[in-house]
Amino acid sequence: MSAAWAASTCYGFEDKGVKIAAASKELWDDGKICGRRLEVRCTSGMNNGVAVPCKEGENVHVIVTDLCPPERCHGTIDLSQEAFMKIADRRQGVINIEYTYLP
Repeated sequence: MSAAWAASTCYGFEDKGVKIAAASKELWDDGKICGRRLEVRCTSGMNNGVAVPCKEGENVHVIVTDLCPPERCHGTIDLSQEAFMKIADRRQGVINIEYTYLP
């Protein structure tokens, strides 16, 4: 079974790997965030789903490839599943994060 991939806002169908993120409209800045690399760290869970949602001492480097739909993102980023699972238990679903821009 093959997956139907949607084009990213920044790169169309160009492959940028699996550790990617979509930026909210608040961070979008007319697309200037496209291609920016971020280091992301989980700080806590956002619900009572998992006792220890964050993976201690882990961070992940991602590249911004897309605009996140406003109904999903408000002033933050949406991580790919692979990036999310590097820093948090996937059963948590939603986490609080800290991120910094990388050169």
